[in-house]
Amino acid sequence: MKLSFREKLGYSLGDTASHFVWDLVNFWLIFYYTDVLGIGPAWASTIAILGTIMDAVMDPIVGIWADRTDSRWGKFRPFLLFGCVPFALFAFLAFYGPDLQGNALIGYILPMFIGLRIVYAIVNIPYSSLGAVMTDDSIERAGLNSYRFVAANIGQLIVSGLALYIVYYLGSHATGMDYAVMADDGLRKGFMEADPTNAEIIRASYKVGFRYLVAIFGLIGIVLFFVTFATTKERVQPPKRQDSHLGRDFKYLLKNRPWVVLTIVGIVSFIMFAIQNISATYYFKYFLGEESKVQIFNILGTAALIVAIPLTKPLVSRFGAKQLYIVCSLLSGLFFTLLYFAGDNFLLINIFNCLGKVAYAPAISLLWTMLADAADYGEWKFQRRTTGLCLSAAVFAQKIGWSIGAAIFGAIMTSVGYNAELMSFQQILDSVSIMNSIHVLFGIVPGLLYASCAIFLAFYNLDNATMAQMKHDLDETRNG
Repeated sequence: MKLSFREKLGYSLGDTASHFVWDLVNFWLIFYYTDVLGIGPAWASTIAILGTIMDAVMDPIVGIWADRTDSRWGKFRPFLLFGCVPFALFAFLAFYGPDLQGNALIGYILPMFIGLRIVYAIVNIPYSSLGAVMTDDSIERAGLNSYRFVAANIGQLIVSGLALYIVYYLGSHATGMDYAVMADDGLRKGFMEADPTNAEIIRASYKVGFRYLVAIFGLIGIVLFFVTFATTKERVQPPKRQDSHLGRDFKYLLKNRPWVVLTIVGIVSFIMFAIQNISATYYFKYFLGEESKVQIFNILGTAALIVAIPLTKPLVSRFGAKQLYIVCSLLSGLFFTLLYFAGDNFLLINIFNCLGKVAYAPAISLLWTMLADAADYGEWKFQRRTTGLCLSAAVFAQKIGWSIGAAIFGAIMTSVGYNAELMSFQQILDSVSIMNSIHVLFGIVPGLLYASCAIFLAFYNLDNATMAQMKHDLDETRNG
């Protein structure tokens, strides 16, 4: 079942919209809470973890809800239509940063962030499930997901690479701050050290800049979700005689070996993503002393992903999904580990990061292609298709992984005494334990975690021969 360019492009833009918010949370939330709003790292990590846990709890609920939805627009597309506006609204509220202090500030941020994560689940789970029912061809799904993750990484490129520059520009113009001072690490540092009250002026510019940034991204996201809704079609339907017994859904899901393996891989991968992405901003700010250069790091790494992701479909066709994923895990783990040994050499940091991103680029779209195949496996093996539950339960596990990663980062930074509100910039630089922790979290830990995914993938049992037999049998059943 071939998909048109229009449908692939339209579907992919939904992930650009998602990443406008997801990557704001992924790259900047902890930094925004600790270094802009002045919340301690323990509280900032706790807020992030609680929101992510609530999001994760919502995932299977939304998956079950979507599987049982029957509308003239299908099972999954209505969630995009009606969920995109609340999604943009809660994103703005979560990054609004009101003029509150202490418990009052935390009392505002916590429910807003939890609300954002709930709405994110309501939109993102049906979006991810939609790709699994647009076609039943695994190779075509790999192509669809290549489009999706190129578009997703364009969103990530904008957020991770340009967000701070946009914040500097919008915040400085709104508060009367000199943009040249905001955008230059040395001038900004000197301005803050010249007078204790100047730090508050800088924070105010950051705060207002983030408000405008999220409002702009939210409005663009609404438009993109509407495009996805209008250009896609659901084609793969569950067996006509399938009942809606929830217990059976979970029973057979846990017997679905490909799904179990991919869920474990997702958990480990997202622990790695969380630790690496959160630590990058701190690494550049303190270890290299050039905060704004993290955006060059992000831009180059994301550009490497965008270049390499289109190779996924031809590589899968030649080598198979399992073998390709294992090689991606080992190679990217090696290159990410080498980030530690690059030290403060900006050129080597970017070389190793780009090589790591190129190595694992196919794995990004492969994970979602293989999860869709796992949904097919459940229909083939147990005569029970639960697309929404299969995708959402895996996303649930991935978000638990992100929570674990954020918790590890927060716990380590708290244990070594990091607190941007109570410590001066120089005090942080003089702390050997803080600097060593940031260094290890940026390189060694993510590299080892991602390489370990190869061990779990050895137990994945959908090889090329099994996939061919499964597709043949499902085609006969559906046509019959």
